This record gives sequence, C-alpha cells and structure tokens, in this order.
Amino acid sequence: MSTFARTTFAGLSVSRVAVASSYGVGGRDLERAHERGVDFFFWGLRRRRDFGQGLRRIAQKDRERVVLAIQSYTRLGFLMSPSVTLALRALGTDYVDVLSLGWWNDMPPERILDAARELVAKGRVRKVIVSSHERTLLPRLARTPGIDGVMVRYNAAHTGAEREVFPAVEGTATGVLSFTATRWGSLLDRRLVPEAERVPRASDCYRFVLSSPHVHATLAGPKNGLELDEAMSALDRGPLDDEELAWMRRVGKVVRDDTRAHRAMGLIDRARASLFPAKAPSAIAQRSAS
Repeated sequence: MSTFARTTFAGLSVSRVAVASSYGVGGRDLERAHERGVDFFFWGLRRRRDFGQGLRRIAQKDRERVVLAIQSYTRLGFLMSPSVTLALRALGTDYVDVLSLGWWNDMPPERILDAARELVAKGRVRKVIVSSHERTLLPRLARTPGIDGVMVRYNAAHTGAEREVFPAVEGTATGVLSFTATRWGSLLDRRLVPEAERVPRASDCYRFVLSSPHVHATLAGPKNGLELDEAMSALDRGPLDDEELAWMRRVGKVVRDDTRAHRAMGLIDRARASLFPAKAPSAIAQRSAS
C-alpha cells in the first residue's frame, strides 16, 4: 500500500479505511483485509457475530498491531461499563483501542464522560471519541478533556465540515473519523448523477474524503468481500488530483440538490432525531442539508 494508506488517528497508527460491522461483511474477509494491511476495525452500531469472531481471530494473532473500536449509544452512564465488558469478552481481549460515544447532538453529560474516563483509567479503553451530526458541536467536543477524536459526516455531497469542523481542529491532536463517504450509496447511483458525468466508484468516494488533509480515516461499511476490495482499492489508488476533485464536487452538488437522494437520508435522520433528540432540532435539520 502507498503512504496514503496510513496515518495517526488520536495517537494511534491506523489504516485510513476503517471497516465497519453493520452492513454484512464477514469475519474471513476481515482476516484477508488484515493481511493486506488494514488494521482499523469498527464493531459499531450492529455488533454482528461473524464480524466479531473475525476480529477475535485477528486479535489472537496480532493484538498489538490492530486497532479495535466499539461504540456505545447509552444515555445512562452505569450501562457503559457492562456494554464494554460484553464486547471485550466477545473479542477475547482485555481492552479496546477506541470507544465511540454515539450520536450526541448536544454535549454529553458529565455522567457519560466520567463513565468513559473511568474505563480509560482502568485500562479497558485507550481512546474516546464522539460522533455527532451537529457539526457546530464538534469543535467544542474536540476541546473537551478526555475526548481524543470526533466522528463527522463528510462526503462530496455534504461538505459542511470543511467550514464548521476542519478549521477548528486543524493543528490539534484531535482525531477526525468520517462516515457516510458514499452518502448511503446515492453518490454511486446512475439515476442521480448527471448524464455528462461518469458515475463515481465507492473507492472514488473514499479517496475524496481522504484527500482532505483534515480527515485521518474514513469508515467503510462493505456488505461483502467485493465491496471490501473496492474500499481497500482506495488506499492503493491514492488521493484525487485536482481534476478528479472538481468532478466529485460537481457530482456531489447535483446529488445533494436532487430530492430523490434525500428520501433514505430523511428516514435515517428522522429515526436518529426520535432516538437521540437535540435541544434545537430545527437548526440541526437546516444544517444537515449541506
């Protein structure tokens, strides 16, 4: 793999594509990815059993050189430790490298942050990051003691992080992990891409995200081995050149403005808002379109 393939995220050496568990890729494919140099794995919203078994086998062989991330959506601090304990048992390890506190659109209360800090103090978690769809919150999160990184939605159709997040974390030690690089597949949809433009590959979407000097790594959610191979090819293909960046931005603008592309995202955002309401949902909804 090229030098484009690796970075330091929140003090951890990682591959710039992190493979996420929610969409179906199996444990054997994870082992194959690890052999190719991918070492950042995110056992997140859906802790699929086969994915976890693959991580367990990888950890048994090479624990010190693999970065294991899990996620907690609990709003009750006392439930965080049991959730982490279950993950540790399933993975056959004494610690995880990254604990992500999921979907916070307001500052997490001290009971949540204290529970995460306690896990770090006990050596069961190495780094704590927070995900949010409220971009204006992320700079504040980045300055909060005990938070080592942030997760932000960023892709060719949603570039608001370039204005509201990246300038605020530039020059800091804050790790930036992006998600939804393909915009839930809408950037790959021929029906949404102008006829005059070629349709991006998934690896083009990952390359767009990773071409930003402010993004350390991006999540990929492959369904199978073929989609995993496509994600990994982004690391071999390297950053986009100026012409390719301009092309991706043109495509992204059209896809963002097409109402058909908003349907699935609208369902996801409404579900998110009902599960994790914020104090000012109307303002968040306005910003989520950019």
